[in-house]
Amino acid sequence: MSTKTVTKIYLFLVFLHLLTVQLRSCNIFEGSWIFDESYPIYDSLQCPFIDQGLNCIKNGRTDNFYLKYRWQPTDCDLPRFNGEDFLKNFEGKNFMFVGDSLSNNQWQSLACMLHAAVPNSNYTFDRTRNRSVLSFPEFEFTITFLKDGFLVDLVIEEAGRVLKLDSLSRTEQWKGVDVLIFNSYHWWIHTGRLQTWDYFQVGDKLYKEMDHMEAYKIALTTWANWVDSNIDPVVTKVFFQGISAVHYYGKDWDEPMVKDCSGQTKPIEGSTYPGERYAGEAVVKSVLSNMTMPVNSLDITLLTQLRKDGHPSRIASGASMDCSHWCVAGVPDAWNELLYTILLQK
Repeated sequence: MSTKTVTKIYLFLVFLHLLTVQLRSCNIFEGSWIFDESYPIYDSLQCPFIDQGLNCIKNGRTDNFYLKYRWQPTDCDLPRFNGEDFLKNFEGKNFMFVGDSLSNNQWQSLACMLHAAVPNSNYTFDRTRNRSVLSFPEFEFTITFLKDGFLVDLVIEEAGRVLKLDSLSRTEQWKGVDVLIFNSYHWWIHTGRLQTWDYFQVGDKLYKEMDHMEAYKIALTTWANWVDSNIDPVVTKVFFQGISAVHYYGKDWDEPMVKDCSGQTKPIEGSTYPGERYAGEAVVKSVLSNMTMPVNSLDITLLTQLRKDGHPSRIASGASMDCSHWCVAGVPDAWNELLYTILLQK
């Protein structure tokens, strides 16, 4: 090994040590969005993995301020994301995002961040209705998105669509993965025609009605018990993507005359959000705190609450207003910068 290589390794180890010391006393999820002319870190028009509805520039969004903000924790600095280093550090590994469309949002962002870092590196990409797989053979690295919005089972039975809160049947796909990033929340708060189930089931009992957050907690506990019983923390790192904010009512951020996220071009200033907290936040915190397996929380709630400007709104989705998903490039890139920061410490 050359002296130059040894020096580079030494400097990298010193960097990791200093980073770890700094971040021990820093909550990276508390902070604000600051303008940074060097952002975004990739061109969405050059990324082939973005769903049509999320590629806001391609769909005609003319303002670009929303692309020029980066997340700045209050008490520390995040390392600059380096996609090539990411691929080298995790050579031979596979990452999997499991959850709803917000997991897919984050998967697409990371796919673009990595592809932009090694644009000349060959890749394979396969997408089906419920699964997307991107591989970089040069690095033997794979990232997968697996659509599973409830994590627990939704089954069609004679009675109707039954959401089985204590049943998991698709977990074989989660095994043998090096890094798992789970998500589940938005589907649980649906009501009326958006609700995708007719009954809840716990054990042998069917329930036509149940408090949705109570059901969410039972289901999340079922998932947590599976993780505790089946995942070896030495082999697999587990993350849970926190609750991503929506911006359908201006009154939520003290602008009662604003109807929704349409036309918003800048984040909320500062590091506090004037609106109420989400009921699911307490559920996630409670379940994760009672697990024996160390699960890393990607607590993205505050940083997304401050980004009323980051949604596709009507620009990307035609007749329907979308103030829950996020433009790519955009806000989900910060989620992956936070993921990268936590992984560097480990």
